[in-house]
Amino acid sequence: MNIPGSIAQQFDTLRVCVLVPTYNNEQTLAQVLDDIQQYTRNILVVNDGATDSTPELLKSFSHLHILSYQPNRGKGHALKVGFRKALELGYDYAITIDSDGQHYPSDLPAFIEAIAAQPGALIIGARNMDQEHVPGKSSFGNKFSNFWFWVETGIRLPDTQSGYRVYPLKHAGTMKYFTRKYELEIEAPVRIAWRNVPVTYIPVKVYYPPPGERVSHFRPFKDFTRISILNTFLTFTALLYIHPRNFIKKLFTKEGWKELYRVALQRPDETNVRKATSIAFGVFMGIVPIWGFQLLVGIPSAIALRLNKTLFLIAANISVFPITPIWWALSLFCGKWLLGYEDWHLNPKLMSLDDFKEAGFSFFFGGTVLAIVMGLLSYFISILLLNKYRKANN
Repeated sequence: MNIPGSIAQQFDTLRVCVLVPTYNNEQTLAQVLDDIQQYTRNILVVNDGATDSTPELLKSFSHLHILSYQPNRGKGHALKVGFRKALELGYDYAITIDSDGQHYPSDLPAFIEAIAAQPGALIIGARNMDQEHVPGKSSFGNKFSNFWFWVETGIRLPDTQSGYRVYPLKHAGTMKYFTRKYELEIEAPVRIAWRNVPVTYIPVKVYYPPPGERVSHFRPFKDFTRISILNTFLTFTALLYIHPRNFIKKLFTKEGWKELYRVALQRPDETNVRKATSIAFGVFMGIVPIWGFQLLVGIPSAIALRLNKTLFLIAANISVFPITPIWWALSLFCGKWLLGYEDWHLNPKLMSLDDFKEAGFSFFFGGTVLAIVMGLLSYFISILLLNKYRKANN
């Protein structure tokens, strides 16, 4: 899409605003706002309970949309307030930028180009985390966040912690969030991606001042704890519902089958043994009786073993509902048969404590054996079919 006119006109045509959440950044806020105004007057500032001179400073920017409240509620709350106000003002997109001077407003035209090229997408400004003065904890935290974002969405991004972003407001402004502090910047892109919204990135510049000049409101222990709890919740939701749902949807679309075909068969750089092993391991982890933890254990294991993660995830969905109860029943019956138990009744009213122990042991033993047998069977079937396909196409 080619949007004619000046950059300010493009902001208006695409209905884009710049959202600036701020809290006690009196030294940098005015310069940030002045720099943004070189590109657009569509600016929304959310004063998140500042206790410094921010309220007085903002009086000279009264021509902008300014929201203020007390006390400080956290960056996530400021973003939520800003999203809803921007939507109310008729904007379709909000570009969020930090008020501490870390982000360069000169990158705003690049975001406008990205919006025009991919309407409706969530676009994250990827920083260069290898440059001077980047704190080691920030670089580690970013890699940590990137990994869990991939687990939760299946999307790989180089920088999931950057606050310089384009949010499509029809999603960001209508969603009910669970969080209200820093972790909202993790929750929002994950849950927006779950709505099948494209998530992409563009490179942006970033300024990290020397350690003595750096101002941060991030509280390592408290904020990292909340982020860890959030990622645990998002991961379980993704593994138990989102990924199985998306897999089932793919099976009913032509594009989905094309993608599965490409992943399974059209990677000449990957041996058939590795592909078959990936499928077998997925089947094994899908059946082994550690319900609720299969993918939580299986995904890191697949990465460590350098398997095809996509094939692993596809195969692991062998236990997706409503098939799950079938594997439960087969695990129990297989265990009872292998252990030679003769009492097969499962009526809780007739079962003693010993019966429950027997059924539990039978379930876990039988499920483990069943997972091994089905994994081996799927390996041999996969290797035969893959070898046959490769010969037919040579």
